[in-house]
Amino acid sequence: MAKTPQMQAMLHAKCPRCRRGDMFKTSMYGFKSQKMYDNCPKCNLRFEVEPGYFYAAMYVGYALNVALAVTIGIITYWFTGELESPWLYVITIFIGALAFAPANFRYSRVILLFWLSPKIKYLENYDHD
Repeated sequence: MAKTPQMQAMLHAKCPRCRRGDMFKTSMYGFKSQKMYDNCPKCNLRFEVEPGYFYAAMYVGYALNVALAVTIGIITYWFTGELESPWLYVITIFIGALAFAPANFRYSRVILLFWLSPKIKYLENYDHD
């Protein structure tokens, strides 16, 4: 089977070890809560490396939220040219953070598993289906 590129696997929230199994049971913007599989459906990798492991994803999510807030602030200034009203920025950043909250939740965990977990190695010759 063809090798799945890392960025494509991250974008689609696939397992960091086999890059074939889904990490989440539900869609990102569905009406159900975002549930994560305990183990990869394909290679049986346990996603939560140790108890409380995903608390570290909050730090990644915080960094993503800061980057989002700065980006929204710059875009708001670019469109409006307004510097006098802080409420304009508060409201646009709040709405943006709320809209991107499901993506932030999902991709903070994906980034944690792919880039910040040195124990998880990609199995290049993994072909169990």
